[in-house]
Amino acid sequence: MKTSWRSASLVASAAAVLALTTACGQDSPPAASQNVGATAAPGDYGSIGSGTAGTAGGAATGQPSAPSASSPSNPAGKLSVSTAEKVGKVVTDSLGLTLYRFDQDTAEPPKTNCDGDCAKTWPPVPADDAEAGEGIDKALLGTVTRADGTKQLTVGGWPAYRYAKDVNAGDVKGQGVGGKWYALAPDGKKAQGGAGAGAGAGAGGEAVQAGLSTRNDAKLGEIVVDKNGMTVYRFKKDEAWPKPVSNCSGACLEKWPLVEPVDFNDTKGIQKKGYMIFDRTDGKGKQQTINCSPIYTFAGDKAPGDTNGQGVGGTWYAVRPDGKLVGASE
Repeated sequence: MKTSWRSASLVASAAAVLALTTACGQDSPPAASQNVGATAAPGDYGSIGSGTAGTAGGAATGQPSAPSASSPSNPAGKLSVSTAEKVGKVVTDSLGLTLYRFDQDTAEPPKTNCDGDCAKTWPPVPADDAEAGEGIDKALLGTVTRADGTKQLTVGGWPAYRYAKDVNAGDVKGQGVGGKWYALAPDGKKAQGGAGAGAGAGAGGEAVQAGLSTRNDAKLGEIVVDKNGMTVYRFKKDEAWPKPVSNCSGACLEKWPLVEPVDFNDTKGIQKKGYMIFDRTDGKGKQQTINCSPIYTFAGDKAPGDTNGQGVGGTWYAVRPDGKLVGASE
C-alpha cells in the first residue's frame, strides 16, 4: 500500500509540473522556418511605408467565401442596399460586399487619396458596369479619375472602396477602421449606426474591429492584428516562461507600443491557451500576451495591412494565432 501511495503521489507531482511547464511554455520545440523578414539594425524602423498590405483570402476553416474583394478588376455590377447589424443600411455590390468611403477623400469635387499600399487594403471599386439597383438613386452615382487613369465609382461624390478583410457577403469589418473608414450609406454619407460585424465601440464611441483578430497576409500567412487592423508583433528578447517578462521599455516602447489588455471574448481566431495579461515592471501598467508572450504593434506601420516591423533587427516578428513567431525559430 505504501508503494502504491508513493507512486501515485509522484505521478500527481509530475503532472502538476508538466501542467505548469506547458501553461506558459511550448508543448514542443517549434519547427524552424525560413526568415521572411527584413534585415535591419536593432531598433531600426526598417523601410517605413513599404509594408505588405492585407489581402482577402479564404477562411482558415475552409469554408467557402465570396470572390476576393481585393481584385481591382471585380466589377461593381448592380448595387443594392443591405441592412448590417449595428451599422444600418449600407451600399453593397453585386456580390453582396460592402462599399466604403474614406474621410481623407473629398466629394466636392470628387478626389481619391488612397493609393499604393492603401489601395491594396482598400481596393477601389471600378466605375465600369456599375448600375443602380433597388434602393439606390441613380443620380448619386458618378466617377472619379484616379492617378493611374482608371475610373473609380463614386456615391454622392465619395469614391467607393471595398475592404480586403471582407471576404463574405454581409461583412462590414472595415467599419470605423482607423476612425477614417466607414461603410457607405445609400445617400453617400457615413453609415454610423454602430460597429460592424465582430466589432466593438472604442473611446468616444468610435467604431472599431474586434480587439484582436487575424488576417491572411499575402507573404506571411495568417497573422494577428489589433482592433484597427494593425499587425501585432513579438520581441525575441522577451520571456514567456515561467512568467511573461517584457524587455522593451523606454524608447523601445515608443517604437513598439504595447498591446493593452483585451478580453478574450473580444477576440476572433486567437488561441485561448496562454492568453493572459501581466503587470509590467516599468510602471506602464498591464500588457496582453498570446501564449504568454508579450505583444506589441509597430510605430513604423502607418496603415492597416502594413508589416514594416517584420524581421527588424532580427528580433521582431509578426505573430501567429497560436502566439508563435512568423518566419523565425523560437
